[in-house]
Amino acid sequence: MNTLWVAILAVTLASAAIKAAGPVLVGGRELPPRVNAVIALLAPALLAALVVTETFGDDGHLVLDEKALGVGAAAVALMLRAPVLLAVALAALVTALARLFG
Repeated sequence: MNTLWVAILAVTLASAAIKAAGPVLVGGRELPPRVNAVIALLAPALLAALVVTETFGDDGHLVLDEKALGVGAAAVALMLRAPVLLAVALAALVTALARLFG
């Protein structure tokens, strides 16, 4: 087994332990409303961080490239109240065209 598979196994076990700890610690009690509000905001915040990192991050430097143009096109489409599927398709098209001509 190489180092990569050991790391994957360790992360898998840690993830399972963290997920199991929630019900054990809460023990069937209801969480306070403030905690539920924070938990509800964690997924969108994490997704936004991943999108920004993958779009603009290149070894810690701000880089504007084809992906940034695609995300910008999707952002404009969403601001104009376009459906999400159309915004995703537009982002893919703009990115592909930028790579073709860039």
